[in-house]
Amino acid sequence: MENYQSSLDSAFHALADPTRRAVVSRLTKGPARVKELAEPFDMGLPSFMKHLRVLEKDGLISSEKVGRVRICRINTERLAAAEAWLSEQRELWQARTDRLADYVETQMSRSFEDAG
Repeated sequence: MENYQSSLDSAFHALADPTRRAVVSRLTKGPARVKELAEPFDMGLPSFMKHLRVLEKDGLISSEKVGRVRICRINTERLAAAEAWLSEQRELWQARTDRLADYVETQMSRSFEDAG
């Protein structure tokens, strides 16, 4: 459990930055060269590479050098773990809000019955 929690912590840390989220979003469409990934951002390549290192260190992406070009790919398993946790939380809170809505409706019906 501790390893799972640590894994989630590192994934959410990596995804906390909008630049890194944009990179992950782009890589969900398929592999890309570092230069291609860096184009939309107004920062130098060394600064952009720091973002890629965070994503790679936390296991959300992998990269390989092909000739003189570095290609990045998404690690769908790591992303799926974060998505699964979010889905569990969504289900939990949806159930809670459904129970709250039922309670409020019951209370409102009783109030109308008592008033009538």
